[in-house]
Amino acid sequence: MIATVIETMPEYVDHIIIVDDCSPDDTSDAVRRTTDDRVTLIRHQVNQGVGGAIVTGHKAAMELGADVNVIMAGDAQMDPKHLPPLLDRVTRDGYGFAKANRFFAPESFEGMPKYRIFGNIVLSFMTKLASGYWNLFDPQNGYTAVRTEVLRRVPLDRVSRRYSFENDLLIHLNILQVGAVDVPIPAVYGTEVSSIRLGKVIPELLDLLFRGFWRRIWYRYVLWSFSPIALLLLLGMVLFGVGLGIAIWVCFQLASSVVATAATVMLAALPLMLGSQLLISALQLDIQASPTEPTFAPFEV
Repeated sequence: MIATVIETMPEYVDHIIIVDDCSPDDTSDAVRRTTDDRVTLIRHQVNQGVGGAIVTGHKAAMELGADVNVIMAGDAQMDPKHLPPLLDRVTRDGYGFAKANRFFAPESFEGMPKYRIFGNIVLSFMTKLASGYWNLFDPQNGYTAVRTEVLRRVPLDRVSRRYSFENDLLIHLNILQVGAVDVPIPAVYGTEVSSIRLGKVIPELLDLLFRGFWRRIWYRYVLWSFSPIALLLLLGMVLFGVGLGIAIWVCFQLASSVVATAATVMLAALPLMLGSQLLISALQLDIQASPTEPTFAPFEV
């Protein structure tokens, strides 16, 4: 597969960096058998995970002087013919980051297993909330293009090294307020069986999104510029939590055949309603604050 990726790489690509993350197959040997002088092979002595391999590739590309870094999987499921529209959004339109989106039409679900469709949709909405990029979908799609000047501002050594790399990177980019955009690109699904252990990956990913959400709120809406979003969010959570607690207490009272008075019901309902309104307002303002516009000048040709 890796040979196919190299052979189909367009001529306008200056460097092809292959990172072999302790692969048990003959990836490195297959790369050495190629004759493309653009290829740079890096082999990890210790497995670092998907994110670790991507970070290594980014660092190597920056050392080689690349202006834009593109990530492509080594299984030939990311078609190079879709590379131009991805690059155009970064080089011509001024976005700092562009990523492929497989879910751009109802027909784009064809060929993907149903459990993966469901998982990607749920994860997309959770990543929207954590990262603040409400305009992006399909966060696990690793077909991305990013400006080197953006990567230099990202603490790459602190980005997740596992399967949650893409999600964590989005959170870091949003904190930096980098304009990001989706590019509709169909995916190719092979016969490979995923080696991801969901029992381990899902808890790790949920923990990362939870911590990433609060890290983003702290930097963007508290530390750097105290925003009403932080106040609405915190006050809304407190009121909602108080109302929920009282509502549970009322339910136990009703179960014990104690008649709830109108005042008791309102004591629970009022904080719930106010808390919900404040949380919705915070969500609305966060969506409006999403960095959806280009933040850089186009590259000079």
